[in-house]
Amino acid sequence: MVTTIQINENVKKALDRMKSNKETYEEVILNLMNSFEKLKREQEGLLIEGYKEMAEEGLEINKEFEAIEGELGWNW
Repeated sequence: MVTTIQINENVKKALDRMKSNKETYEEVILNLMNSFEKLKREQEGLLIEGYKEMAEEGLEINKEFEAIEGELGWNW
């Protein structure tokens, strides 16, 4: 089924600039959607990696404080 959508002229011009050879608007939009999903997955992976590193650093800092606490005899 083919559906007609309305877009502003500036959006059409932007899509025209993204087209290569005889690519259709649908193909351009699908490529944009695929690129967006890929970028989203990559960013999510980077966030997870960053949070893991932060957690490891937090554990290291905690270990250092525990060592100092034992030397100084601090009680919390």
